[in-house]
Amino acid sequence: MKTIALIGALDTKGLEYAFVKNQIEQRGHRVFVIDTSVIGEPTVAPDVSAAKVAQAGGATLKELRDAADRTHAMQVMTRGIAKLARELYDAKKFDAVLALGGGNGTVIATSAMRALPLGVPKVMVSTLAAGDVKAYVGTSDIVMLHSVVDVAGVNRISAKIYANAVGAVIGMAETEPPMIQAKPMIAASMFGNTTPAVTRARETFEKNGYEVLVFHATGTGGATMEQLIRDGFFQGVFDITTTEWADELVGGVLAAGATRLDAASESNVPQVIAPGCLDMVNFWARSTVPEKYSARQFYEWNPNITLMRTTVEENKQLGKILAEKANKSSAPVAFFLPLRGVSQLDAPGKEFWKPEADRALYDAIKQNVRADIPVYELDSNINDDAFVDAMTDELLQMLNK
Repeated sequence: MKTIALIGALDTKGLEYAFVKNQIEQRGHRVFVIDTSVIGEPTVAPDVSAAKVAQAGGATLKELRDAADRTHAMQVMTRGIAKLARELYDAKKFDAVLALGGGNGTVIATSAMRALPLGVPKVMVSTLAAGDVKAYVGTSDIVMLHSVVDVAGVNRISAKIYANAVGAVIGMAETEPPMIQAKPMIAASMFGNTTPAVTRARETFEKNGYEVLVFHATGTGGATMEQLIRDGFFQGVFDITTTEWADELVGGVLAAGATRLDAASESNVPQVIAPGCLDMVNFWARSTVPEKYSARQFYEWNPNITLMRTTVEENKQLGKILAEKANKSSAPVAFFLPLRGVSQLDAPGKEFWKPEADRALYDAIKQNVRADIPVYELDSNINDDAFVDAMTDELLQMLNK
């Protein structure tokens, strides 16, 4: 028997939650109800009151009601539910989470879900699930299920959606993961332009007894890698595709945020760093590129992805950023600079080959990095075997000290 937590505003969504609660109990599982109502009284008896959620968020429920400030109330309840959800899960009060909601309900419930560990079943039935859900899912493993109709009552359509959600969360809660041999893990960043390098490196690491988790440098991928590093999953980081910083600096569509490259340094995890794919900024189809960049050099990777070559000045800034990120680490860290290009496109004779831009990048790294952090320059492209082997050997030496 599993315990499913239901999170939601029980004053306005009581009918829906009563239906879902009944569905879960009919299937032989327990329900743990958390109320996030602010204005009205719950129509389903909660195990955790809205007053407790508000208190955890730094206010009293009376204060929120008296102020009648919707934005402030949202902020308080969002903070409170995230804090309480983790505390209650750690106290083994529930095994999985299910929530229903529109805009506000989705914001509040998913803040609780994101606070929970990876692998805890999380299902959000939302009116927003058919759109861009990045803000709600973040780096978590939340399942977003489109409500199709508004979360307002129970009808022939919504009853089926709610029942499917119950089946999904119970199925996940009941499913035990397969037994996989526990090995020390290495995080690796990859892009299409560095796939050969990471593929070869993974084979080497696996032969040496490590499990390698590869993260595609698409913004979400880099942010997820950073989060899992902070959560203590990895013994080492093979961060050779730092391209998300080009998007962060220039305004591309695959940025991972200003904290990219912070986690390993701040968590004291050994890492090797290469400026992989910093020759490119990512945009969607060519028609989506901002007009201010119309005179720049482009490469249409596919009909939906357009790459823009970075400039000398941008590379100077990127090199300084990478060095400053690495300087914060007290664990072993090393830079590897491929003198024959940082991607498949940035190689002699290829479309993005621009040695002066690469040199600006490398010089900025060397000028700004701490004196005790080694910087290796190899006469190779980033995907060449010799370059990859040098990086993997360095990280393995760090890990075996």
